[in-house]
Amino acid sequence: MKIVYVNDVVYKYAIGDPSANGGAERYGWYLMRALAQAGWSVTVGVRFALQAKEVKVIDGVRFLGLAHRQHFLLDWYSLLKGEQPEWCFWQCADHLWGPAAEIARYLGVRTAFSTMHDLDVQVRKAQIGRKSLWLLYLWGLERSDLIFIQHYGQRGYLPLHLQQRTYLLPGIVPLPERVIPHRERNRTVVWAAVIRPPKRPDLLIEIARRLPTVPFIVCGAPRQSHWEPQKIDQIMKDLRSLPNVDYRGHVAPEQTVQAIGSAGVLLSTSDGEGFPSVFLEAWAAGTPVVSMQIDPDHKVRDHELGKVADTIEGAVEAVRVLMASTERCQEMGMRSRLHVEEIHCPASAVQAFETAVARITAVAKT
Repeated sequence: MKIVYVNDVVYKYAIGDPSANGGAERYGWYLMRALAQAGWSVTVGVRFALQAKEVKVIDGVRFLGLAHRQHFLLDWYSLLKGEQPEWCFWQCADHLWGPAAEIARYLGVRTAFSTMHDLDVQVRKAQIGRKSLWLLYLWGLERSDLIFIQHYGQRGYLPLHLQQRTYLLPGIVPLPERVIPHRERNRTVVWAAVIRPPKRPDLLIEIARRLPTVPFIVCGAPRQSHWEPQKIDQIMKDLRSLPNVDYRGHVAPEQTVQAIGSAGVLLSTSDGEGFPSVFLEAWAAGTPVVSMQIDPDHKVRDHELGKVADTIEGAVEAVRVLMASTERCQEMGMRSRLHVEEIHCPASAVQAFETAVARITAVAKT
């Protein structure tokens, strides 16, 4: 079976470029690599980082340079026409998914769309570049053969006829060879994300202020386009002024994983997510999560993989309690590691992907 995908940041992750960032793209790389290792023929189109028709193969994934750099849909058409795959793959809400899905259908290629945020299934609220073109995005969902969701809570937002095409696709996370016991850790709280409004860095700042004896490490640079200049200037000033906050800016993905694996707790203040990849990275490293609001399919609560707090006070107390008990963190960390080993390994994701493809194929033949 052959599948294609277009994404330059996926290529950055594949070559280990330290400037790579984005949970969706990181997951896209892990999934494409897993499919290739399972026997799929995988081609990822690269629009800017490779010359036209230049090919590089990394871990079984074929990266192909595209030609029409200023015309995405021409690149998309040329890739599908030239590669003639059975399937194409797309992540995240975008008005371009409408015409892209129609082009795929015209060429006889089946379409798999993958959500990366809860708003991806709330079409009018979806985070697309041109809000007025949300109908084009809806058109793409309507023309999708498969819609992959990150957790079951996302399904209910879709119309009933689209729910019939939805399948759960678990995230993938590489497993560190060694999990550092909590008694050997530096007992920091790590916050890791691109600094933009939905991540609520203002809540991080308030929590850090209320825990002056607890050291915090912050990994992430601001995305200027999402802020009013005065607002982001104040956020950055506050982060840099707190004596218990080590603000590191953008760091390479491997360095972020190292910081998380040495910490006592990962803190998430986000008020809007899908299934955060940073949760999986924390759990794989045996680090429990303290999250404000975000708890996909109640995994944190039900499996005791950390704590969920709805208020600043609750988050402060959760961090304080966990940081005071290496034994409790160790217990949660062990459960977290076992959870991702079972549910979020490449084999589980490939099985879910192939099961969905087989069911859609079987329905199409009846």
